[in-house]
Amino acid sequence: MREAASRRSRRLGKGDDRQTENRVNLYDEVTARILSELEAGRLPWVQPWGASGGTGPGLPRNALTARNYSGVNVLILWGAVIEHGWPSQSWLTFRQAQEAGGCVRKGEHGVTVVYADRFTPEAEKERASREGGDPKAVPFLKRFTVFNVAQCEGLRAGLASDPAPLPEREIVPVAEEVIAASGVPFHIGGDRAFYVPALDFVQVPPQPAFFEQVNYYRTCLHELTHATGHAKRLGRDLTNSFGSKDYAREELVAEMGSAFLCAALGIVPTVRHADYLGSWLEVLREDNRAIFRAASAATKAADWLLARHREAQAAREDGRIAA
Repeated sequence: MREAASRRSRRLGKGDDRQTENRVNLYDEVTARILSELEAGRLPWVQPWGASGGTGPGLPRNALTARNYSGVNVLILWGAVIEHGWPSQSWLTFRQAQEAGGCVRKGEHGVTVVYADRFTPEAEKERASREGGDPKAVPFLKRFTVFNVAQCEGLRAGLASDPAPLPEREIVPVAEEVIAASGVPFHIGGDRAFYVPALDFVQVPPQPAFFEQVNYYRTCLHELTHATGHAKRLGRDLTNSFGSKDYAREELVAEMGSAFLCAALGIVPTVRHADYLGSWLEVLREDNRAIFRAASAATKAADWLLARHREAQAAREDGRIAA
């Protein structure tokens, strides 16, 4: 019995090792892809969205479920759209294309995206029940392939389509609504933009100080992303000293968070702090999980702000109905 159990344990151990190796290889693979873009001077969250034949700013989404992709998958899928000039931010798996009444065209190559989660093995649940304490969840990372709808044919009508871009005159009011709905105090003045965690306020220069009006809002969204890290919101560590690697990590979160927000609001993302590029490269070269963590935190920050905006919109609608 003991020997058999030992052999079974060794077999399970080898399987666990293979799973761990696959996870690490996937982290390395995605990180290498992002690093190559950064080293070439291209930021995956800053692209010429107005390029001829391409799509406009927007978050990539699943065409069948209408759910947005998140985290590092946003960077991967944005990069693919720009590289190939596809006219859509909508994606399907091979099987979903068939479910939608069509198929992926012969010869097309998909894009690898990742899914990360945690699960609790039954054996661990039993151990926790027997010995007390909480069962330990095991992280897992798996890859799957998606295809842009432009690579498919015969798809039925009515799939989740790309949202119509906002007219330029409407972008500013929507951005103002997101800022107001956040509840973060804004101070207008001076010649610098920053967030003060200890006092929980954002300060930005007055809008006329910006050469392009939309850059005021890009800057506000960058600083707002920092503000989501306050302990009473999403609770990221904002005590990092300037020039440290942790400071660079938080700036990376804010850069991507702002880009995700811009895309969701129809604003073309741009880089706010290109001078941090060297620090970001250093962080990513040292840690193959850094881009995953930063992109995940950026998605959570953008989602938090957009959720506040939706709540404010719903409250206004309720007020109109009550009136």
